[in-house]
Amino acid sequence: MKALVLNALHQPLSFQEISLPEPVGDQVIVELRAAALNRRDFFITQGLYSNIKFPSVLGSDGAGIWRGQRVVLYPALEWGDNPNFQGKNFRVLGMPDAGTFAEQICIPESNIFPMPLHLDWAQAAALPLAGLTAWRTLFSRCQLKKGEKVLVSGIGGGVAITTLQLAVAAGAEVFVTSSSVEKIEKAVQLGAKSGANYREEGWDKRLKQEVGGFDVIIDSAAGDGFAAFPALCNPGARIGVYGGSLGKVNGLSMQPVFWKQISILGSTMGSPLEFEAMLAFVEKHEIVPVVDAVLPLSEGNTAFEKLGKSDQFGKVVLSI
Repeated sequence: MKALVLNALHQPLSFQEISLPEPVGDQVIVELRAAALNRRDFFITQGLYSNIKFPSVLGSDGAGIWRGQRVVLYPALEWGDNPNFQGKNFRVLGMPDAGTFAEQICIPESNIFPMPLHLDWAQAAALPLAGLTAWRTLFSRCQLKKGEKVLVSGIGGGVAITTLQLAVAAGAEVFVTSSSVEKIEKAVQLGAKSGANYREEGWDKRLKQEVGGFDVIIDSAAGDGFAAFPALCNPGARIGVYGGSLGKVNGLSMQPVFWKQISILGSTMGSPLEFEAMLAFVEKHEIVPVVDAVLPLSEGNTAFEKLGKSDQFGKVVLSI
């Protein structure tokens, strides 16, 4: 079968013929029709993950056919028995296990879920990892309630956009930040009330004046900008953190954190039960994942280049 293969770091991936997968134990074969890129895939190609092996087929998100049914894949393995956090054997699809950038994948049958009926292949492939991460951060960790005010930082990537869509569908008032006026405008089209350009001096004070305060803030960047969040919080607010791409937080004052009794909550992926709940919510509200571009599997390197520029709004998807 054809696959997009990582053979070395900092090099283009190879579109090549590899052996068909052979199921073992409880595994089954899914014929993939689309797979979505995640920032994780790009970071692996740059050597920013441990225990990278060669050759490898990357890809955590996929949609395809199993026994004549349209299905989407839970994008991880071995969450474990505790719903509160992942077990020691938990891992994301696409390193070290073979991922979705191929015509077929071997995966445990328990990872297979019915595809929401209102989605096409590209939209369905764009949903799993982003949807699951957004769902757990918003609802399991931050316990979002109808009518609350939510700030989603760094709008543009798959998780941030899906967080916006889920929160709007849940009846929240959602605001966003970005360095791009165009991305803020697109977020407003998806239901955001407004947004702030975090590159502008005093953006946080203007947002505070406009909104009054937030009950939930969702962030994946950390870094120096994180220090502005406690001042934007209402008493009892929750800050959900699902990443730290900008590194350590500097200049964070703890006084508003303890005085306003703010909770800072880390979140990673989610369990199969949360994945099932997310899919049901998406189908009920007919939420459509935002797809920025669809390219054939053979043009995977072009897709990675696009992801590396960080200028997309929504997911970059490979058709298979």
